[in-house]
Amino acid sequence: MPVAFIQEFRLDGDDRSTTNYDTVSERLNVRENPPEGAIFHSAGFDEEAGVFRIFDVWETREAWDRFTRERLMPIIEELTAGQPDAPPPDRETVYELHDFLTG
Repeated sequence: MPVAFIQEFRLDGDDRSTTNYDTVSERLNVRENPPEGAIFHSAGFDEEAGVFRIFDVWETREAWDRFTRERLMPIIEELTAGQPDAPPPDRETVYELHDFLTG
């Protein structure tokens, strides 16, 4: 069953910089090397909720876990090395979807 992944970062004043996201995204190179099991990815500002939100759908929890362990976290750890105050997401969750429709 597909799973959803949500990660949110609270907005800080008027800052709408996507530098951190763009840096990680560039390093992941998912457009040319898509991760196995990824179905959908989005990222953007939800002004009403006051967050920058990443929302993904994956074929399975195992596919998400593998991507996180093998591709995402090594980049995050490298980029935040020596920055003990690098803020983690304010919200992060993975949950099984009850229903999923593709277009």
